Amino acid sequence: MNTLRLEKMARTIVDYSVAVNPGDRVVIEATTAAEPVVEHIYRRVLERGGHPHLLFSMPQQDRIFYQVASNDQLDFIPTFHKLAADQFDVRIRLYSETILNATEGVDPSRVSRRMKAISAAQQPILDRSAAGKMRWISTMYPTAAYAEQAGMSLEEYLDFAFRACHVDEQTPDPVAFWRQVEENQNRYIKRIEGHDRVQLRGPNVDLTLSIKGRKFNNSCGHHNLPDGEIYTGPVEDSVNGWVRFTYPAIYSGTMVEGVELTFEKGRVAKASARANQAFLMKMVDTDVGSRYLGEFAIGTNFEINRFTRNILFDEKIGGTFHIALGTGYPETGSKNRSAIHWDMICDMRTDSEILIDGEVFYRNGQFIE
Repeated sequence: MNTLRLEKMARTIVDYSVAVNPGDRVVIEATTAAEPVVEHIYRRVLERGGHPHLLFSMPQQDRIFYQVASNDQLDFIPTFHKLAADQFDVRIRLYSETILNATEGVDPSRVSRRMKAISAAQQPILDRSAAGKMRWISTMYPTAAYAEQAGMSLEEYLDFAFRACHVDEQTPDPVAFWRQVEENQNRYIKRIEGHDRVQLRGPNVDLTLSIKGRKFNNSCGHHNLPDGEIYTGPVEDSVNGWVRFTYPAIYSGTMVEGVELTFEKGRVAKASARANQAFLMKMVDTDVGSRYLGEFAIGTNFEINRFTRNILFDEKIGGTFHIALGTGYPETGSKNRSAIHWDMICDMRTDSEILIDGEVFYRNGQFIE
């Protein structure tokens, strides 16, 4: 593994994304496969005066859990994750799976049940972040499993992943790059915030929603790497129309293809899929909030130029939008709460547009300047 990339990644995360300060309690979550980059992050947190705590998981852990766990164990809230969510200053999460189909063949009701318990350890992170009491980032460490999933060799995927994060050899200063992204995206946010009606029109979507009184977040390397999107939480009962997602929707290791949703007064009134329809319906029926949207977003990262089956990358694809069923981000003004947050992506690069209060704001994958 290229040490320069790992060092750049660690410094970008620790110095910029979560800006560790002396005395900060920092939880670092990863699988054991991510040890090469975790070593650099751990060292950098110490150099910044923070107190790093490691939460490692095993490659086979999820598969074993769903095979063996009783209902009581499915419902159990992870102790140390909950403690960190409630009390720590910083959370660094590195997706680094070596097995990506841990829930394949698992009864969807068991997955849904487990998600409810996990959400109890996740929601405090969002609430405390919105209140300025916690900083967090989700990123990833490239593994052979992710490369195979994306249809690339490991070497090709490593180049792709680090380039998308802009911690590669061609980016002399990753922090300067992400600050420029922030400046560019602020222009779009200034044009859209303060308005009301959003219309999305194209061969795969005819959807309206309201953003009245809602705040757009500028995703520029603070909460995700790679990054590149602007997003908000739509007014919960405002969503009407239909959307056919052009990419498979993946949740907890299960792929659902050909998802179509119809909304009435904010709620999913109809849902269908070509494959794994039962899983889709079980997730949609997880709780009251799982039929409502917690997020509407536009992807802006054109370095991510192919679908990889990894939502951390795919939701940022330049020229797409995505919406998320379930819990929203409180800092956007979203009031929706759910055990799930399921992002689904739709391409907007052909014969498509977004209108804001009747004026074209975005056409065929590009913002109208």
